[in-house]
Amino acid sequence: MENATSVDGFLLLGLTSVQELQPIFFVMFLIIYLLNLIGNGLILMIITLERRLHSPMYFFLGNLSCLDICYSSVTLPKVLINLLSRHRTISFLGCITQLHFFHFLGSTEAILLAVMAFDRFVAICSPLRYTAIMNLQLCILLAAMAWITSFFYALMHSVMTAQLNFCHSHKLSHFFCDVKPLLEVACDNTVLNQWLLSVVTGIISMGAFLLTLLSYFYIIVFLLFKNQSCRMLKKALSTCTSHFMVVCLFYGPVGFTYIRPAASSASSMSEDRMVAIIYSAVTPVLNPLIYTLRNKEVMLALKKIFGKLFKDHQLPGVDQ
Repeated sequence: MENATSVDGFLLLGLTSVQELQPIFFVMFLIIYLLNLIGNGLILMIITLERRLHSPMYFFLGNLSCLDICYSSVTLPKVLINLLSRHRTISFLGCITQLHFFHFLGSTEAILLAVMAFDRFVAICSPLRYTAIMNLQLCILLAAMAWITSFFYALMHSVMTAQLNFCHSHKLSHFFCDVKPLLEVACDNTVLNQWLLSVVTGIISMGAFLLTLLSYFYIIVFLLFKNQSCRMLKKALSTCTSHFMVVCLFYGPVGFTYIRPAASSASSMSEDRMVAIIYSAVTPVLNPLIYTLRNKEVMLALKKIFGKLFKDHQLPGVDQ
């Protein structure tokens, strides 16, 4: 290409160009990031320390918490730095790396949510065979499948995007590096890239979403027609409701951003930025709240651990 230029980096335009709003955004995103680290870190600690939570359901929940910490760490630290800096640049390699890990972790979460739905299906519909079916080997295999499949999916996007020539403005209308903003500034034919983004992403995300819905459909049918007790129905619905809330929070914004037809208008890019805040920053914070506040086992384990820590650090002679 004649007009193609070698790219050393990109300028991230960020969330807002209004200088007065940037300190407010900094404080807001710092609080969100710290809550994410603390909330998901607590879940990981509880699952690791409490032996009663060493079960398939909490094994996958631990994976999800680890994912949420990593997922927001891909974007938020750079966002916080850029909000305090006038030079909001990111190197070309750094941009492609951020893109890779963003799609890698996001796709892993999509597949993991489907695996968690399957786990609930087995637990509710085949309770007597649950431990035999969801053994440690299968749990590790399912988790590994989610991570490995997503790694190669993200590698496809990062390699395809890295091979493009960029001859337009190197300013990205986003607060992190993603495929769509990079395609906007590319001067090559990006039809294949856009097709891969829509079709392959759609197959993975919608495929995982349909498997999740199928698991819930079988759970509902089983509970309605097998005449289970009200107590069993209430417990099952409580568990599934927490998971379904997380599924909706994740798939809604992702479907809006990647599966809908591409549009290059300023309003479309602004909508993408707002939606990206939900699935990259807000959702990882809400996940631990949803799972802990609606889960008696996690709450009891949390009280037990903190009760023990308080007792161990109690000053001698306090209760004398």
